[in-house]
Amino acid sequence: MNETIKPYAEKMAKTCEHLNAEFTTIRAGRANPHILDKIAVDYYGTMTPLQQVGNITVPEARMIQIAPWEKSLIKAIEKAIMASDIGITPSNDGTVIRLVFPELTEERRKEIVKDVRKKGEDAKVAVRNVRRDGNDALKKLAKTEISEDEIKSMEEELQKLTDKYVKEISDMVEDKSKEVLTV
Repeated sequence: MNETIKPYAEKMAKTCEHLNAEFTTIRAGRANPHILDKIAVDYYGTMTPLQQVGNITVPEARMIQIAPWEKSLIKAIEKAIMASDIGITPSNDGTVIRLVFPELTEERRKEIVKDVRKKGEDAKVAVRNVRRDGNDALKKLAKTEISEDEIKSMEEELQKLTDKYVKEISDMVEDKSKEVLTV
């Protein structure tokens, strides 16, 4: 791969990685501990990721269990989960917190698929913006030190990269949509 194009390829790859991370936080009816990744708990005045204040397990297909390392944190963890947008009310028995995931309705599944498709479209737009930035940079180079043939081949390489990542994003959206719609 041409060194001039490499940073643009890396940006496109990062866009795909970001989309994948976004998809892990979308719940598809099964309990996925990654939906808790963005939740922070007030731990003695410091906002700390939930994973660092307790043990998170999935004892059943539709339940996440959080066992805080300090019992005094139960209220703070419950408060953080309630303030988040995961839409699940925690319950505790004094030692552990349980998050029970209700079965998703058909209507809710369709809403989630719409959201998945929107995130996919946003990622495709981001990849195309990276291509545009790359093409602009190549046009500036054309005025100085590189021949038109080299510019043409780099533009083609950039287009191939764009096509590859757009297809990858489409595949990711399709897979996540199937996962969400599977009952």
